[in-house]
Amino acid sequence: MAKKPTAAAVTEYDILRISRGEFTAHIVGEMPLIFNRMAEKAKRDLLLGGGRKTAADRAQNLKHNPPEEYRASVYRNSGNDCATRLRFPAPGFKGGMSTAALDLPGAKKSEVGRLVWVVGTHVDLYGIPELKMDVVRSADINKTPDIRTRAIVPHWACSVTIRFIEGKLNTTSIINLLHASGLISGIGDFRQEKGKGNYGQFRLCDPDDAEYLQIKKTGGRAAQDEALQHYRCYDEETQELIDWFSAEIIRLGRAPAVETSGDDPDKKPTKRTRKAA
Repeated sequence: MAKKPTAAAVTEYDILRISRGEFTAHIVGEMPLIFNRMAEKAKRDLLLGGGRKTAADRAQNLKHNPPEEYRASVYRNSGNDCATRLRFPAPGFKGGMSTAALDLPGAKKSEVGRLVWVVGTHVDLYGIPELKMDVVRSADINKTPDIRTRAIVPHWACSVTIRFIEGKLNTTSIINLLHASGLISGIGDFRQEKGKGNYGQFRLCDPDDAEYLQIKKTGGRAAQDEALQHYRCYDEETQELIDWFSAEIIRLGRAPAVETSGDDPDKKPTKRTRKAA
């Protein structure tokens, strides 16, 4: 006589409920931060295709417009109800922590990527931007040299709220990861993580840290709007290039002169001041 089939054994899984922790870090930059946002014009050319320019097109259009490229290089908050005009992508801090995990015992980059996240898409950034020009190499086969104009913030500060999965990580782990990230990775362009540069390094501080409070006081939205409109050159090499560019486009009748900011008591005066472009 055939046996009746028995019911399959039921397997029960005991899944624990995970909980999350939260920590707000206050940060002060120890090295200048370089912005490198892709300009809207470049995005539009990628979207629709810029097309190959003829010699006549190149003759009629400036290859570079430093003031315009400077203003286009930053991430911005819109409206006038924000604390700062400048902001920085939040994933930059998470990426720095993941990279730092590669050089720390007991931490794995993949786990940090899964178990840690920064609240919000962007972080408000305090500090006064300045215009910086550098000679760079293009990605073509000949490594063609070019001039790149970006905003650099010599003294900056921000606060970052980080959430994490408790049990695998705790507040002390997050503090250690952030501290290592500020030394090993940094944020922004030409940062410590890339090997050659050491820009974008930072330190953690208390909310009543004197430098942190001073940057927040003097580097808010109004001061940043002024610095973006009436820019100041970061170094002498940039100033020399801007001086030559301004004189040359006037000589060629291509555009009005560009503008630099007024005197800064904490910095040497620039060579001359011009009207806005």
